[in-house]
Parts: sequence; structure tokens; C-alpha cells
Amino acid sequence: MFSSQTSSFQDSIDVEERDEFDSEEIAGYIQKTQLNCYYTIYLYQGTRSEATGENVAWNQRRADSTTSQDDFSLTLVDSSLPSEAEPELRSYISRRLSKGALLGGMGNIATVELSIPEQAVGCYCCLLEQERSPEQPDADGNGYVICFMGGSEKGLNLYPLLTCSVTLKRKSSNICSSLTLCTFRLELDKYVQGLHSSLQTPKIQNFETEVRPYLSQWYEESVMHIYRVVQLIHSNISFLLHAALSHTPMEVINSDEKTKADVSRFIKAASLQGLSQQDTTAASLCKPISEDTHSDLIIDCSTSPPTLSNTGNNRFCDDWIQAFLNAAEQCNPFLLRQILENFKLKAIQDMNSLKRFVRQAETSHYALFRCCQFLQSCGNGDVLLQNARAEHSDLPEACSIIMVLEEFLREQAQA
Repeated sequence: MFSSQTSSFQDSIDVEERDEFDSEEIAGYIQKTQLNCYYTIYLYQGTRSEATGENVAWNQRRADSTTSQDDFSLTLVDSSLPSEAEPELRSYISRRLSKGALLGGMGNIATVELSIPEQAVGCYCCLLEQERSPEQPDADGNGYVICFMGGSEKGLNLYPLLTCSVTLKRKSSNICSSLTLCTFRLELDKYVQGLHSSLQTPKIQNFETEVRPYLSQWYEESVMHIYRVVQLIHSNISFLLHAALSHTPMEVINSDEKTKADVSRFIKAASLQGLSQQDTTAASLCKPISEDTHSDLIIDCSTSPPTLSNTGNNRFCDDWIQAFLNAAEQCNPFLLRQILENFKLKAIQDMNSLKRFVRQAETSHYALFRCCQFLQSCGNGDVLLQNARAEHSDLPEACSIIMVLEEFLREQAQA
């Protein structure tokens, strides 16, 4: 029984070595992941919207960079793509818009093949609609389509993505490219919304000083934060993982605001709080643990590496350290995020297993023995019981079983 669980866990954290990549190719990939990311922004105009003098003048000036369809036009505003690749992207976006596949304010991710060194890349695109005029509430909306592209096909294939619920074949490299970027979709949605107030007119105000630098920083701000935290904390990353699972408050001191924001985003990404699933057994992990009081985890950045105090940890979190360090060593932020998602998924699976054993233990002493075995083998007993106690607070029989299990863990720790 437990051998299969161990195998599943190993599949979650293992990074398969690829013989067809030598050290020079890996070194080249490390440089590429830091540099090869792109952005493009288009002006989107519906044909039924009011054609103002400003709109007409803009279209005339950018006629060579405009694609027109029956019900909309798409005009290039700015792009970091090579000149030969941008028309290919514009053609792709036009097809997506024609099919109604882009919804206002909600990002869409797919793999596109462009005339760039990476050939196939993950592409995030989002339509930001301008506020409609009260005089024309039914007119087709105008707005901007923002595209972010990143992730080398060869780089993503250095390490196949492994999860407990999704199996990807090696030949499905295009799927890998889009899925890795998908793990950052919510961050990218939020990042794009930061431009909403600046994109309310066809002629963008402060483009050179504000909008272009903001677009250029999308990869650094929305993708690399997990990598920066792993590089900062290094082998102490297990303390942050444990704090996230156990809902321990955290404070970063003697640090700049960017580092504080990075650590906070890492904790939020690793936490199971706020997840919403139809299966209430999985959703239970997201409930705050109000019964327990925690001392804040303090991360003091006045030293290098930072000093952590009031730490909590267990074997489950320790087992994930090397996976994070391996991905960080290869400068692969997409793999880091995938590992983080696998970490959360494994925690949810273990929580569901414990809850099933607790229900069975209400009528079976052997099931209680299996509970003890499971908690001993999973290495995450303290966090699982903490969540189970909150989940079963109104069930006396389950609470009694959980108290027995907590006593068992204490005795094991003392032994």
C-alpha cells in the first residue's frame, strides 16, 4: 500500500535526466531563459465603434502594421519580437479574435510557432477593453491585445513535466510549452490589469516612460519571483513550504520591498488556502487553522543567506528541497512552478487519504492502525492532523481519533 504512495511521491518530485543534452547546451539554455522573452501590444478596434478623427489618423499612420477583418482591425503598437515574427503573431491573434476566443480581461494561453530561435513558445494573450461611451453602449468595444511570449521548446524539454494527475508524452512538446506558462496565468492576468488605466485611448499616454518599461518587465515580475526566492532562501526553502501549509504568519525584515513581495507571493503560491474545489475533502485544506496560534516566521535579510527564526519543518517538506534546488540551478522558473504545484497536489492527496482513514477508524481498530502507519510514513503528520482537527471540529468521534493520532505522533517524536 505505502510503496505505491512512495512511488507517486517520487514521480512528483523527480526530474528525469536527458542524455541528448550536453553541458554546453544546458549552459546555453540557462542564458536563454533569462533573455528570450517577448511582448507585443496591438490596438483592437471594432468596426461598429465610432470612427473618431484620432482613430482614423492612427490607422493611416500604421497601415502597414494593421490587419483588418470584417468586424475588427488589429494594429501593431509596439513589439519586442523580430520584425519577421510579428506579422505571424498578428495573424494568429486575428484568427483567435475571429473565433471569439479572447474574452475581455481574461488571459488565454497556447503554443505558437514563430520565426524566432525558440520556434515554438508559450504565448499569453489578453484583450483589455476600453470603457464604452454612454452614447454607444451597444457598439463594438475598442481596446488593446497584450501578448507575452516566453519559454524555449528545447529548454522546456530538458525536464519533462511530471504531475500526479497529468501525463505528458515527450513528443507533445507544444503542449509542454503552453502548460508551463499556464501555471502563471493568474499572475499574468493581474499583471496585465496594471495597464488598464493607461490604455483608455488609441494614443497611449506616457508610453515610452511607463507602458513600454512595464511590458518589458513582465517576465521578471510575473515569472521569476519563485526563482528569486529559492535562490535567496536556498536549502531553507522547506521552512517556507511548511509555513505555507500550516498557515504560519510570516514577516520579512531588513529587506527591500521587492524581496518582501517575492516571499509573500511564494507563500501564497505554496499555500492551499483559497483553493476552491467541488470535492469538500480537498477544499478543507484551504480553511484557516483558527484553533492554533503560531509565532511568526521571521526572515531576516540583514545576513547572507537570510536568517530564519521561529521555523517549523517536517520530513515531507525536506523531501522537496532538492527538487527546488535542481530546478533553480538550471534557472528554470517554469519547472519551479510545476514542482510547487506538484507539492501542493501531493499534500492534498495525503490529506484526503488521512480523512478517509479517520472515517474508517470510527468503526475499525485496524483502520486506526493504518492511520498511524500512514502518518508515520508520509512525513507530514503535524500539518495533516492540524488541518484534520479543524475540519472535524464538530464531529466528536473523529476528534477523539485525531487526539489519539496526535498522541501517537508525540510518542514517536520522543522515541
